[in-house]
Amino acid sequence: MSTGLVVGKFYPPHPGHHALVETAASRCDDLVVLVEAADRETVPLADRVAWMQAEHPGVRVLGARCDAPVDYASDVVWAAQVRVMQVALELGGVERVDVVFSSETYGAELARRLGAVHDLVDLERTRVPLSATLVRADPLTRFGALRPSVRAGLAVRAVFVGAESTGTTTVSRLVADRLRARAGAHGATRWVPEHGRDHSVELVERGGPGTRMEDVVWTPDDFATIAARQNALEEEAARAGGPVLVCDTDSLATTVWECRYLGGTSAGTRAEAGRRAPRRTYFVTDHVGVPFEQDGYRDGEHVREAMTDWFLHALTAAGESWVFLTGPVASRVELALRVIDRQVGDRFTFGRPLG
Repeated sequence: MSTGLVVGKFYPPHPGHHALVETAASRCDDLVVLVEAADRETVPLADRVAWMQAEHPGVRVLGARCDAPVDYASDVVWAAQVRVMQVALELGGVERVDVVFSSETYGAELARRLGAVHDLVDLERTRVPLSATLVRADPLTRFGALRPSVRAGLAVRAVFVGAESTGTTTVSRLVADRLRARAGAHGATRWVPEHGRDHSVELVERGGPGTRMEDVVWTPDDFATIAARQNALEEEAARAGGPVLVCDTDSLATTVWECRYLGGTSAGTRAEAGRRAPRRTYFVTDHVGVPFEQDGYRDGEHVREAMTDWFLHALTAAGESWVFLTGPVASRVELALRVIDRQVGDRFTFGRPLG
């Protein structure tokens, strides 16, 4: 039984990386992918490991931090680099490596030092003429070439929350529309609707003719179900969308609504909120200056002020970043876009890799 090894930074993973891993997996019995990351690099090691594992569930993916320099002419540097790999493999339960797969000439020396043979795959990059350097240089142009898990992990998540009838749906839709109207990858911007609304309608309809919203009896299971479905909708959209994902609420907001209806948050709903993807920015729509519109499914205007404060307190307690949107709709949209554009600039500017 042969054990193969692929080593790389996967910063970020791109089609060439996936082609190498898939080729290697077809040429050995057990493939191990070792992801190495340095402190100066701006995509966390854990994310890269998770993305590679999600895209290649049939292989073992390990991760290691390594800040030793890259110098193929130095025996001392080679020793430093290889020792990190050896320890990571040992901790991962890899007893030996039979074949090192790479698309680089230095793979032969790495294989020799690991007591393995080298299998050189597509050195000229004819199968996939793309490199991590090219992706990092212009990630927005090449965003669509990335695999779903990578797109979902890199996307800026803009989440709009607020009390009833404060314009969260209106503003979030307008922001998504403005992004989609731009050229390039932003044309794939997805908007995630509020599942709680659909769930509320379903509960009313389930009650039969004449049932009103105030007749509905809510349970913790309702809110846990809403939060789980909200997470699923968001992840599905993130995997298929562009560099920005616009959400009309999320699972953390569901915990606030559960407090409103049941006086507290259940363990099931909290657990679902804990599963939401990290690194998101919340936009809280102020109730002031927004006419209340009763559509038959809303509590009433009297709770809006308290709900606005609940959202602000819940987000702050959770350590989340939030931006308060006030004024006319147009002003709210413009401020949200300013924040999102800055975040896109930051998220898609990659720190120089160690080398």
